[in-house]
Amino acid sequence: MEAFTLERIKKRAGALFEPALQTGRVLEVRHWEPSTFMEVDLHLPQADMSAWTEIPYIKFKVADLTFRDYTPSGWDAETHTCTLFIDVAHNGPGCKWASQLKKSDIVSYYKIKSTQHAPEETPAVIGLGDESSIGHLLALQQMVVPATRFSGAVLIHNASHRDQFNEYFRSPLTPIPVQDAYGHNSLMQWIIEQQYTLDNTVFYITGNQTMVIQLRKLLKMQGYHSTQVKAQSFWK
Repeated sequence: MEAFTLERIKKRAGALFEPALQTGRVLEVRHWEPSTFMEVDLHLPQADMSAWTEIPYIKFKVADLTFRDYTPSGWDAETHTCTLFIDVAHNGPGCKWASQLKKSDIVSYYKIKSTQHAPEETPAVIGLGDESSIGHLLALQQMVVPATRFSGAVLIHNASHRDQFNEYFRSPLTPIPVQDAYGHNSLMQWIIEQQYTLDNTVFYITGNQTMVIQLRKLLKMQGYHSTQVKAQSFWK
């Protein structure tokens, strides 16, 4: 009796969300080799991409009453198209949903909101993150004008994926191997080697929560002010 009641409550709750959902269509799916990382091209006809002045995130429905946030790596306001980069190397409803996507599938999303990340007017905009934040870092790159102000590094575990990143993208982001559990020490070592100045440099850190917290601490220990470190952690 109790299980039956809970199921009815879940169905009613789901019914409340359905009218608020918007839909899009999968244009293409590309799996990297090995297939623990993927790209998804989407057409979102109801999304006003011209209003994206800060890096957005989209809350997709990945299962009943289950939503996951993904950041479009870049967008075309005229065609209402964008691309997601999704790390599917771990178990979870988001990974299961993404792994099963195929061309022409219809996807549902609840809302589009801002991460409140927009490039500062400073000579050096530095993006730092892991595989879960590749889309966010590429979106940041798209928003930096002129492009020469942007550089950074992204942690990528698999050597083949690092090679593919360099092959596929014209990006000043440097793919680097992960030498510690969460990657903050690997990124900090890379930062020290770049010899950035304490003035006129702003860091944008995105990725797993532990890496984001620890790297922010390390940067502050190096003398960077809290206003020079913008952080956005992702569930993983």
